[in-house]
Amino acid sequence: MIKPTFRQALVCAAFTFVAAQAADADAARVGVLSNKFFAETAADFNANVGGHTFTGIDVSGAAPLLATLTANYDVLLLFEDGTFANSPNVGNVVAAFAATGRPVVLGAFYDQDRSDAPPATITPAPHGWGALEAIDPNTTDGNATPYALRTLNASTLVASPLTAGVTSLTSAKYAGGNDAKPGTVVVAAWTQPNARGKIDPAIDYRVSGLSCVIHVAIAPQYPTIGTAGVDFGGDFYRAWRNSFDLAANSCIVATAGAPGIPTLSSAGLALTALLVAAIGFIARRRPAQLPRRR
Repeated sequence: MIKPTFRQALVCAAFTFVAAQAADADAARVGVLSNKFFAETAADFNANVGGHTFTGIDVSGAAPLLATLTANYDVLLLFEDGTFANSPNVGNVVAAFAATGRPVVLGAFYDQDRSDAPPATITPAPHGWGALEAIDPNTTDGNATPYALRTLNASTLVASPLTAGVTSLTSAKYAGGNDAKPGTVVVAAWTQPNARGKIDPAIDYRVSGLSCVIHVAIAPQYPTIGTAGVDFGGDFYRAWRNSFDLAANSCIVATAGAPGIPTLSSAGLALTALLVAAIGFIARRRPAQLPRRR
């Protein structure tokens, strides 16, 4: 057996440390923004989604201040239940939050208040989400949430932290109705096509500048408004946990060389930098070995 040199062992240790850091999500403080069911959804996720803390925030009448959000939360989850007039103001502050490099996660029925949702089928008419619509992953499919069956198409799953451990997901009616934008990475799709006959994304994300927005196209409030195993099923909580895990790891997925690879935590980056510096120092200090005389 060939014994590794000290330098080789140090390099191996550095890469082992990097891999471990990338796989280990930090705990995130998640602000749960909605006009309804924000407290119930936060309580349900606190009980069933490990590793993070969730706080409900009522945005039905006023949008929180950006300074308040950045001081208290690492990630935001935004959804709604019924359209509401304050959605453009909420979208503006959420977009500003995303522009600071803090990730945003969207859930149904976000699509129903998007400005391209059909006013003929949604009452009251959609109000839009302001600046958030420039950085979100999807438009609607011209119909929005179809109130019809959605089942995950396992053949569409792309290896990613967002799909780890997810093999099935079902919704009786509160899911789907989206169309991916150019530049969006779709890592899972519903079996049923959207209203345009195209792929209906189940889980996707879009990175633009410092902003990363993840969309899990099912109602996060399902446990409050439906029955598990009847109205929704499969790996519901795992799909949501994955989105918060990736978001907690800064969600800078495009710069790592492959979709869905999280960056290191701040501590991980610092320690990795020290390891790399140590490798370089040793490489400079160790003299080259002279060839043996024959």
